[in-house]
Amino acid sequence: MQQPLVSILIPFKNTGDFLSECLRSILNQEYQNWEVLAVNDSSDDSSKSIVEEFSEKDSRIRVFENNGSGIIPALRKAYSECKGEFITRMDSDDIMTSDKLNVMVESLLKYGKGHLAIGKVKYFSDRGISDGYDRYEKWLNRLTEKGTNYSEVHKECVIPSPCWMAYREDLDLCGAFEPNRYPEDYDLTFRFYENGLKCIPCNQVLHHWRDYDNRTSRTNEHYAQNYFLDIKLHYFLKLDYDSSRPLAIWGAGNKGKTIAKGLQERGLDFYWLCDNPKKIGKKIYGKEMLHFSQLSELKNPQSVITVANEEAQAMIREYFSKLQQKHMEDYFFFC
Repeated sequence: MQQPLVSILIPFKNTGDFLSECLRSILNQEYQNWEVLAVNDSSDDSSKSIVEEFSEKDSRIRVFENNGSGIIPALRKAYSECKGEFITRMDSDDIMTSDKLNVMVESLLKYGKGHLAIGKVKYFSDRGISDGYDRYEKWLNRLTEKGTNYSEVHKECVIPSPCWMAYREDLDLCGAFEPNRYPEDYDLTFRFYENGLKCIPCNQVLHHWRDYDNRTSRTNEHYAQNYFLDIKLHYFLKLDYDSSRPLAIWGAGNKGKTIAKGLQERGLDFYWLCDNPKKIGKKIYGKEMLHFSQLSELKNPQSVITVANEEAQAMIREYFSKLQQKHMEDYFFFC
């Protein structure tokens, strides 16, 4: 049986310090039926010449120029040129484990269409990994081990952008890279969720994720917190919100205020709850802050939780449990 062709889409911009290591990790894959579609997004360092040098030595690596500016147009260009049955992304500053493609291809062949192959990730950095990234890695990997990634899809991006693989037909079903909405990886994750692609559990680290000061997710405005909140609210209202039920926001910090503004801009009414005695009874954006106990008086409500503190989240979960309300049906954590 012939191995399916895997198309690896790689947008790159000014990652000349890391590209050689990235491409070598692809060349060293156990699974060898792949093609690389590398798209230069206006680099002004040595990036393009590095990829071209690899391309001259291996015809499976092809180099293109971005038709526009940014990751989304670059991904569209790569996707328009690819020929694979299976599609995956790769970040130009990261490293694949040697068995990554093999594990993912075998998973998709075993489970078939309608499934998404994923893998555990490991951050690495010359300066060490921050507590925030360490917590994110552990949280993400716990979900990936069980394939329960969508269970917390409103909290954070639950599918790492460079560590998934899908059938081309399934990616097309989800709209591939057509929506012009950033962060593009989180938007695609919600569309995987929307179209019912099932995550295949995986307990292996398949991808090494590099962290450094000027990586795109740290410096580009498209990855600022307000963009994440906008996507969360957009897809919550589209996929999980029931307009026949009263809606509540729990939390009056910056995230709660952003969500409240977003709802008001859409003309949607809501109750605003918190447990801060200094805010209860006061008005923010014309809405009176209510004690969270008011939730028990609402008939069949849905709640958006914008409280980030982990201890507080545990107490909130316990409170909803006493009310016999279910996560991802009756209440949704947005952080």
